[in-house]
Amino acid sequence: MKHKTKLLADRFTGTLSQWPGVECISLNEAALEDTLDPYFALILDVFCTDTIPGSEERRKLFGTDVSAFETSGRENKDRFLIGNIPVRMEYKAVSNIEELINFADTKLDSLWLIKDSGTYGYYRLAYGEILYDRSGWIGGIRRRLENLNEDFWLEMRFVHESKMEHALNDLGAALFQGDDYYYLISSALFIKYACLVLFCINRRFEPGHRAYYRQALELPILPDSFCAQLETFLRHDSGVTQERKYALAQLIAKSIIAL
Repeated sequence: MKHKTKLLADRFTGTLSQWPGVECISLNEAALEDTLDPYFALILDVFCTDTIPGSEERRKLFGTDVSAFETSGRENKDRFLIGNIPVRMEYKAVSNIEELINFADTKLDSLWLIKDSGTYGYYRLAYGEILYDRSGWIGGIRRRLENLNEDFWLEMRFVHESKMEHALNDLGAALFQGDDYYYLISSALFIKYACLVLFCINRRFEPGHRAYYRQALELPILPDSFCAQLETFLRHDSGVTQERKYALAQLIAKSIIAL
């Protein structure tokens, strides 16, 4: 973490940890980039057991150098700038997090409720850098995530495999119709769900967008030639026609299903 980023993270942690309702604070990996990187943002997940100060009071407590402050309609997210550094605070109820974990390990029959959100929420819980921990609650959450049983991963694989096949069918339909817009949308969805299936096969939570491509290529269990096929699929040149991309998508899907 860059020195400037650490100073800001420590500053906000010092403020947030004074609020009685704050249980834990973690730092998102987006803050590990250089501040000049377009993906950089100082994002703090703030886990709460009770009410926190209102948005206007929060703005004042964060400092006089805060600019462009805005909060979401439900006041569960604050966004602002410190100089040219984007800062985001995301306030999450501990009770909601525990319910999310329950879906993964004790209420698998309710897993369909989060099937559209993927596993990124679990990734942030498992890998965010802990800046403040009031009682050790986050340690228990992480232990549960480390010990998810096979049924969770199989169910998530089934869900995303079905979405991958649906996107592949849409890709073929868009090619047949000559619909460039729908072809582009279907291409993006296909490769997203294909990678999601691979993360599930490897028992890994999906990362954020910045690390998605790199981590997908580094998975230990991948179909033969997947890395080369993915790079070709993502190319934007006249040598890779829509017809070729569709044929490549069919090969990718078939090789993933066979794993």
